[in-house]
Amino acid sequence: MLYYSLKNCKNLVSFEDAVLTGLSSDGGLYMPQSIPKLEPKFIHNLPIYDIYTIAMFVIKPYIGKYIPEKFIDHIIHDTLNFSFPLKNIHDNIHVLELFHGPTLAFKDVGARFMAGCLSYFSEKLGKNVTVLVATSGDTGGAVAKGFHKKTGIEVIILYPYNRISSIQKKQITSLGDNISALEIYGSFDDCQNMVKKAFLDQEVKKKYILTSANSINVGRWLPQMFYYFVAYKQIIVENPTELIFSVPSGNFGNLCAGMMAEKMGLPIKSFIASTNVNDTIPRFLKSKKYHPLPVKKTISNAMDISDPSNFSRIWHLYQKNIFQLRKKLFSYKFTDEETLEIIKMIWKKYKYMLDPHGAIGYLGLIQYLQQQEKIHSGSEPAIFLETAHPIKFLDHMPLFLKRKIVPNQELKVFLKEKRKIKTTSLPNDFNIFKSWLLERK
Repeated sequence: MLYYSLKNCKNLVSFEDAVLTGLSSDGGLYMPQSIPKLEPKFIHNLPIYDIYTIAMFVIKPYIGKYIPEKFIDHIIHDTLNFSFPLKNIHDNIHVLELFHGPTLAFKDVGARFMAGCLSYFSEKLGKNVTVLVATSGDTGGAVAKGFHKKTGIEVIILYPYNRISSIQKKQITSLGDNISALEIYGSFDDCQNMVKKAFLDQEVKKKYILTSANSINVGRWLPQMFYYFVAYKQIIVENPTELIFSVPSGNFGNLCAGMMAEKMGLPIKSFIASTNVNDTIPRFLKSKKYHPLPVKKTISNAMDISDPSNFSRIWHLYQKNIFQLRKKLFSYKFTDEETLEIIKMIWKKYKYMLDPHGAIGYLGLIQYLQQQEKIHSGSEPAIFLETAHPIKFLDHMPLFLKRKIVPNQELKVFLKEKRKIKTTSLPNDFNIFKSWLLERK
């Protein structure tokens, strides 16, 4: 499998090069040259396969010969060594819990998978690789944990000042060793723009072998397809049917991975991109005008993104045809007030605890279903993704629910540990960031 830049389809690289560089030299995101179709028999038999077999079938065509199958198998087993329970909330509405990994966020899967791939490539090269990543919250913790003490790899994480939760900050800044944290006085979009500029800067590239662990990197992005296959495996026992997925959406990597799964043959009727008030995509689907506004701070901070990188992949998947895209993708925005109200309601009525991101996923699903009922009555299973454990956002949860949110044992130990915060604060200025990169070591 080869990968091409979205800015130049003739710019082709291998999976190894795409992972090692993260971003094309022309600044474009990489896309696989083709999307393999899975046999209908494989889709039908998903309930009888274990998740490791499913993951191997899904990901191997994208890797090809660049990592031996035995190493891919090892990476998959290390990546998927926790559960992904699907729970019924009410009626035909289900939640897929993606927060049972080591940092209690869905990004553990992509970060651990990419760490395995990068470790293999780094050892093969015999050179150190520097991972440069921007985070709106959960990516940073997952990447820090996934890459911590990995031989031949150092990680530099940029996060926006005062825009991530206290637990997220501790996960990013307290590990040390090969993990460096930079607190940027700006938004996530500012952090992401600084990372992209670094990839294109010749002086920086001369000093470092740079790659990214954001979902712009195919090694982080593609493994997120696993969620959708795992959900289908759990919900379909005998009769295949189309599913509906509502995805809390920030940088749109998770949603785009789901669309790749659908292109591979997974029966998915509709996707809902559920956003907070940073609503670039809901507005785009209505007006056909892509117009990012200044980022607004919300309690669902991992989605405080106004210019989502992965939307360019989605736009490309649908041949830049707004009418085709509207047939598959629906998008709605919700306020902090609506988010908190639905968290309270779901707990009181169904005794299920939502985090702010999952709450927006649920709200988007309900709005979609209410609109569809005006057209036809559907009974397809509908799933929203719960992308992080509520305890990561304890500061923002309703007061009467705080005492009901219990951390798992691993997090209890982590929170009790007295860890020194190691971070460097920088202004939102690429030249200052560049100087920091060039002058260190």
